[in-house]
Amino acid sequence: MGHFSSMFNGLARSLSLKKGRENSGNGNYNGTEAAEAMAKGAKKNDFILRSSGTVNVDGSKNLASVFSKRGEKGVNQDCVIVWEEFGCQEDMIFCGVFDGHGPWGHFVAKCVRDSMPSSLLSNWQEILSEASTDSDFDLDSDKFDIWKHSYTKACAAVDHELEQHPKIDSFYSGTTSLTILRQGEALFIANVGDSRAVLATMSEDGNLVPVQLTKDFKPNLPQEAERIKQCNGRVFCLDDEPGVHRLWLPEDESPGLAISRAFGDYCVKDFGLTSVPDVIERYITSKDQFVVLATDGVWDVISNQEAVQIVSSTPERAKAAKRLVQSAGCAWRHKRRGIAMDDISAIVLFFHSSPL
Repeated sequence: MGHFSSMFNGLARSLSLKKGRENSGNGNYNGTEAAEAMAKGAKKNDFILRSSGTVNVDGSKNLASVFSKRGEKGVNQDCVIVWEEFGCQEDMIFCGVFDGHGPWGHFVAKCVRDSMPSSLLSNWQEILSEASTDSDFDLDSDKFDIWKHSYTKACAAVDHELEQHPKIDSFYSGTTSLTILRQGEALFIANVGDSRAVLATMSEDGNLVPVQLTKDFKPNLPQEAERIKQCNGRVFCLDDEPGVHRLWLPEDESPGLAISRAFGDYCVKDFGLTSVPDVIERYITSKDQFVVLATDGVWDVISNQEAVQIVSSTPERAKAAKRLVQSAGCAWRHKRRGIAMDDISAIVLFFHSSPL
């Protein structure tokens, strides 16, 4: 019961904020506003990072290295976030990378980045509170279902709010979203798009090997292609881009998205594109060393094994993400000559305080 009670510390704080606001005469103060208030407090205490840098809170087992580099296509449409002590929970950290596209992509990516954590936290607290009234509720066995449900509801809410946004035109613009939540020794990964999470773990022979945790949601994946087909969308490659499958409207050669899941892009939301996240869990063992979250600007030119090698061979952990991004930049110049370099962003979350 002690562990269960600790899960409600953040909930109790947000509810006390809510109660105080309601007592002041504002009856519209809701869970999302409470979560946003918690975010402001976390930012004030340097628990939230939204740019290149490092998060390493005293006493925490986590160290997050973050770096983002603008490509050669204009404004950087990638953005990132790390929130230590997520929801006032000492054993939780939230990390996310977002890759915008389209004329408003940088605005869409930042909007989703800023609204996702609060929406997720609000839904988690609401679902956790409701579940606790069920006599059959078991925190450990139901934890994944609670987070999966929370992520699903949060993504739907964020996508709906984005569509209604008065200042952002996301009809032909959107963003991917890859987030990881660490709660104790559990990882919950939610993926919308083609950014990728790769875990570095020790093999039986003592070598550090990669384990890809997420799928790259491209339109030609069988389950994705079938959904698009059922919605009357089309998937095909252009003649000058063999192997690059894109999503198209039924009777128009637009928008040509190279992904099958995204926030925004409402021009094709009725034709197979979805913002429903793929949510998985993984429990950290003593063999697991770190996880890399990166946009496709990394994975287009760096293999999973290369990424693990680059990070593990970086002398200072705080500089691991920067070195990975810089290595990807060099790879773009050598492997993709004549092609404008994409924006490149990465987060490296280390699990243990001891060196590799």
